[in-house]
Amino acid sequence: MVTTAPGVVDRAALHRRSLRTVVVSQVLGGLGLAAGVTVGALLAEDLLDSTRLSGLPAALLTLGSAGAALLVGALSERSGRRPGLAAGYAAGALGGAGVVLAAVVESPLLLMVSLLVYGAGTATNLQARYAGGDLADPARRGTALSTVLVATTLGAVAGPNLVGPVGRVAEQYGIPALAGPFALASMAYALAAVVLLVWLRPDPLLTARALALQDALDSPVTSAPLPVTDTAALRLGALAMVVTQIVMVAVMTMTPVHMRDHGHGLGATGLVISLHIAAMFLPSPLTGRLADRIGPRPVIALGGLALLAAGVVAGAAPDDSVVLLAVGLVLLGLGWNLGLLGGTTLVAGAVPLLGRARVQGQVDVSVALAGAAGGLGSGVVVAGSSYSALALGSGVLALLVLAVALRPARRS
Repeated sequence: MVTTAPGVVDRAALHRRSLRTVVVSQVLGGLGLAAGVTVGALLAEDLLDSTRLSGLPAALLTLGSAGAALLVGALSERSGRRPGLAAGYAAGALGGAGVVLAAVVESPLLLMVSLLVYGAGTATNLQARYAGGDLADPARRGTALSTVLVATTLGAVAGPNLVGPVGRVAEQYGIPALAGPFALASMAYALAAVVLLVWLRPDPLLTARALALQDALDSPVTSAPLPVTDTAALRLGALAMVVTQIVMVAVMTMTPVHMRDHGHGLGATGLVISLHIAAMFLPSPLTGRLADRIGPRPVIALGGLALLAAGVVAGAAPDDSVVLLAVGLVLLGLGWNLGLLGGTTLVAGAVPLLGRARVQGQVDVSVALAGAAGGLGSGVVVAGSSYSALALGSGVLALLVLAVALRPARRS
């Protein structure tokens, strides 16, 4: 515990300390996140020999992340962020190792089971953003949340560009090239779990609760009302994140398949996906400051506009144009960033400390299930129609985010 005088806790120092640890774990977690995004659909297409089922990895990954979000949230609520997040990353590491084994023995069943477990790493990457806000000043909560999210950028952007080199190394050991990134992801998730277990002390959520209780006991006002959940803000934030996730996962999942079908190599695909992931996380500091300054609702509205533009650009891009596809995927990542951070800020401010981790886990379950639906449906849409139809349809769906953001604010 960090103090400035006997019995006085330096909250800012505690916040900085926990934030540094979570940031390091997020850099490692970003490496794990990138593997499934970049080559998951390609690996499934090879093992299942079906384009229609190439969206299955994203669906399984996000379905697994839904269950993991609930478990990580419940464990964090009961025991703190440290054991909850560490357990999630450890499960992600186990799932990544299972994907590698499935590719080696060419087992579609083991691949599907492993992808479900691997989804725990994705859920933990997202749950970690809440740890950045536990001890933050409420007026700077958006900035704190964005700091954790932007830390994912380094690993997540580097990951897709390592697909080629890691794949070549994997082949030297008898492992299929497309499984190589999952081996890297497994090691990265395992290291992230170790970092959190060793250095995330004191636990930010448990400490925030203790400080809030102490403030209540020290307050001369004994009749102050207890904090309650703002259910209207909670619903709006959750809905914005759900729609944003559907749109982003659907288009992102089928982009590598679309590019390979039109003669683009893994290098070009890795570049487009890395730019997309950079746009997902790199703008976070600016997005967080915007959320603190103008409020989360306008930020959500900007996200809806960016997603709409992404659908139009990616849908209209010629099949041989890597540049326009990259622009569309950058807009897609930016829209996701705005929608997720705006929604997260709403949710984090709507729920009191007691019960916060549990509710945040439940919200992330909805977000993950939405991503599963987007990933699974994307392959069906492309097989039955085209990538352009998927992108344009997703852009139209993003208009719902605008509708959510522009509704008059109410408190209940």
